[in-house]
Amino acid sequence: MSSQSAQQTVTSNASLDTEIDAELNGAQQLVKALENQGVEYIFGYPGGAIMPVYDALYDSSLKHILCRHEQGCALAADAYARVSGDVGVCMATSGPGATNLVTGIANAYMDSIPMLAITGQVPTSVMGTDAFQEVDIFSMTLAIVKHSYIVRHTDDIPAIVAEAIELAKSGRPGPVLIDLPKDIASGNVQGKRFIPAVEPSNIPTTSSDEKAALELIRNAKKPLLYIGGGAVMAGVEKELRELAERTGIPAVSTLKGLGVLTKDSEHYLGMLGMHGNQAANKAVQTSDLLISIGVRFDDRATGKLDEFAPNARILHVEVDAAEIAKLRAVDVALHGDLNEQLKVFSDLEPQAIAAWQFDCQAMKKEFAWRYDYPGKDIYAPWVLNRLTEKFSDDLTVTCDVGQHQMWVAQHCDFVNPTQHVTSGGLGTMGYGLPAGIGAQFAKPDSPVVVVSGDGSIMMNIQELATLKRYDLPVKILLFDNSALGLVRQWQDLFFEGRQSEVDLSDNPDFVKVAQAFGVTAKRITHAEEIEEGLDFLMNTKEACLLHVIIDKQSNVWPLVPQGKSNSTMLDNGYE
Repeated sequence: MSSQSAQQTVTSNASLDTEIDAELNGAQQLVKALENQGVEYIFGYPGGAIMPVYDALYDSSLKHILCRHEQGCALAADAYARVSGDVGVCMATSGPGATNLVTGIANAYMDSIPMLAITGQVPTSVMGTDAFQEVDIFSMTLAIVKHSYIVRHTDDIPAIVAEAIELAKSGRPGPVLIDLPKDIASGNVQGKRFIPAVEPSNIPTTSSDEKAALELIRNAKKPLLYIGGGAVMAGVEKELRELAERTGIPAVSTLKGLGVLTKDSEHYLGMLGMHGNQAANKAVQTSDLLISIGVRFDDRATGKLDEFAPNARILHVEVDAAEIAKLRAVDVALHGDLNEQLKVFSDLEPQAIAAWQFDCQAMKKEFAWRYDYPGKDIYAPWVLNRLTEKFSDDLTVTCDVGQHQMWVAQHCDFVNPTQHVTSGGLGTMGYGLPAGIGAQFAKPDSPVVVVSGDGSIMMNIQELATLKRYDLPVKILLFDNSALGLVRQWQDLFFEGRQSEVDLSDNPDFVKVAQAFGVTAKRITHAEEIEEGLDFLMNTKEACLLHVIIDKQSNVWPLVPQGKSNSTMLDNGYE
């Protein structure tokens, strides 16, 4: 993500209220500025350098959510932004508080999530002296934010906050950092040197690009819609569903594009990539035109890049100019807001691609997921398939990272993309539980289920206390194979079965752990208990945890080995 391109796309959609009250200190100016920008929730953890802000919060309308670790704060803010569509705000003190936010900031950056991170800093008089809890968080996060600020004058704060929020959500969204020294927060240091950015002109799409794009599609015999997370951030799922229905062009999606098209769409072939559906990967490899919408040609989607879609020309529709032709040469690019660029296709008629449609439908049928598992053990894909069948369509699933993440992507049926909340680009273990907290605050009247594994849950298990503190009815579906399952699978397949440091057989009793936090819990161990277990999740009104024991040797299939072509898919013949 280019910070330069991000700066170029600042618009005036947000309120740029920069009113200054000279009677207020810096912390009070910050809180007032956040209120003026419509912020409702802050996920944070107090400490020394940020204490003046916490004092100002005492009298404010802002709702502060105390997570039990700063990483939990950042990940909860990330998920809140994904589900609500608003900027997620997290806050921590200087030093370790700020560094504990870094993983969450990086997570938001990789997945283009609008976030405002506020950090306390030591007083300006001792900055650069290795003072207690001093860390140069401004420099440390330069590579993972769209923009950063160190506040030098109290009367700059309203304009900084207004611009930071606007930058976070404009163009290609992403995180922005404000570092606030303690003396600026405590006092009233005037200077008024900060000048908000002016609105630049948008880069138009030329008529020749539009004409060339339409010509590519009309001449293609095997066109394919390739839908990524950028389409979700732009909110163009309605337009893309209509485009697929009107033109009959088959479609695939990335992990972050799930839910744009639904599984019951006759044109949708599923997720592509390392753990994608074979029909999706085979269609990509056969296609002669990829209509790539909001994608970045990530290696987990493309496999070996120089063998990805070898017969296809590329039409790339993308808001961030830095992504166009970064990894794959394009034949035609439409650069700009996806809501505007997709209007180029508004007059496209049904395409004469009957043979291609027939081939895609045949592959979709041939490689449909199977759930007729013959064993008595619990089959995780079936559990997840039933999960989204049993819950209402407003269910939100927040997912951790590991085998269960891929099973969720493969087997849960999402009717809209905000139902699926997961760490895509960074692959952050420990994401699921704090993300469930953020999602529940974003949609307090809708069910939220965290899907986690026994490895991931331990990364941020302290956030069970946050569930209890705020009486959040978040449900946790915990798969336990007593191993770091995905690493174990790779070691078995590619490292001669030399299982190194993946054994988790000394896990705690997760039912007792949940109960110790005041969270209702239940365990199931056999296939015949699946329906009863899912009913427990559905019918328990408060936070609860379903501990699901699965076979240690369970694998995710199919699988494209890293560095191999997507045409090289390993499968065990069943899954």
